[in-house]
Amino acid sequence: MYDVIVVGAGPAGSAAARYCAESGLRTLIIEEHASIGYPVQCAGLLSTNAFSECHVSNDSVIQVVRGATLHSSLGCELNFDAGETKAFVVDRGVLDREMAGNAVSAGADISLKTYAYDIRDNVLFTKGVHGHREIPFRLIIAADGPRSPIRTIRGMKPPLRFYSGVQAEVPYETDSSYVHLYPDASPDFFGWAIPAGDGRMRVGLAGGNDVQKRFSSFVRKFGDSCIHQVTGTIPMGVMPQTYGERTLFVGDAAGFAKPTSGGGVYTGVRSSRHAADVAALSCEEECFEDSILSAYESAWTADFGRELDFGYRFLDMRQNISPGDINDICQALNTPDMKRLIVEFGDMDRPTELMLRLLKNPTVFRMARKVAKSELRGLLFGNKR
Repeated sequence: MYDVIVVGAGPAGSAAARYCAESGLRTLIIEEHASIGYPVQCAGLLSTNAFSECHVSNDSVIQVVRGATLHSSLGCELNFDAGETKAFVVDRGVLDREMAGNAVSAGADISLKTYAYDIRDNVLFTKGVHGHREIPFRLIIAADGPRSPIRTIRGMKPPLRFYSGVQAEVPYETDSSYVHLYPDASPDFFGWAIPAGDGRMRVGLAGGNDVQKRFSSFVRKFGDSCIHQVTGTIPMGVMPQTYGERTLFVGDAAGFAKPTSGGGVYTGVRSSRHAADVAALSCEEECFEDSILSAYESAWTADFGRELDFGYRFLDMRQNISPGDINDICQALNTPDMKRLIVEFGDMDRPTELMLRLLKNPTVFRMARKVAKSELRGLLFGNKR
């Protein structure tokens, strides 16, 4: 019998397995794909903090980033340079495989090309390269992505909504130190162009509607060639309950993608740390009731729950911001003082402090008040919806 079965070998799953194995728990990872890290469904831009949380070497790093440029469709460009590395562009296949290898080195077992199709009486039923297996367990950590089959098997409620994303790698020469953001490319989210080394850019966008049509129009800005294209699903809203029936949900399976950027590595790995702590406690206490598993939800809420709540409010505001509003905000922020503020307090993973400081700018505040008075009140005073 395994103490913990981790379903999914992405960053969140591999981190959870490593933490569990390091705690002395007999741990198994199952991964439905034959190769870890593929298919790639991520822009591959990690903050320095997110990269540090992964506990990996620099082998996956293909580009370092120190700043960004925001492009308004009406002509305003806001550029800021931190003067130091703020993010890494990574090869997710290399990153994911190293994280899975670290889990195995810590003592976890791994089974590739294996998928779970049922759970009965604390037994996980799988099919795959090893045929049909029935694997007894004490606890499951579901790290199986935004559409989480384990969530369906357990009958748990999904995240509130999902966005689609499309990204292509294209040949394009530019200053590789900057990420480029295009809010107007996708009116309910944004588009991006991320330097990927060797004269390449990762060009993509995400949103709730007409994503492929928007992308086809947007990518033409960068020429007619495409080296590689990927699609993905981004959960936008946390599961109503991220634990239950001997199961803890982490990363995208729980809906922990950041609503301000769509990224999920930082919150995924952080949530896995909390899940492993609760798994170790449950196994030690021989108690797997919801009364003890609920400590997991308390832990991640205290860690990054406020950031997610803030991000959802901002995302709701985003739906009402027009290209003209984007241009006005871009111009308001395009001063030496405001750019220094962005550089000093900007944090890809925890943007709340910066956004609250930006709202003290009269122009930004007026725009925010115009598009969403109720959400602005929530941002400023933290009331629950």
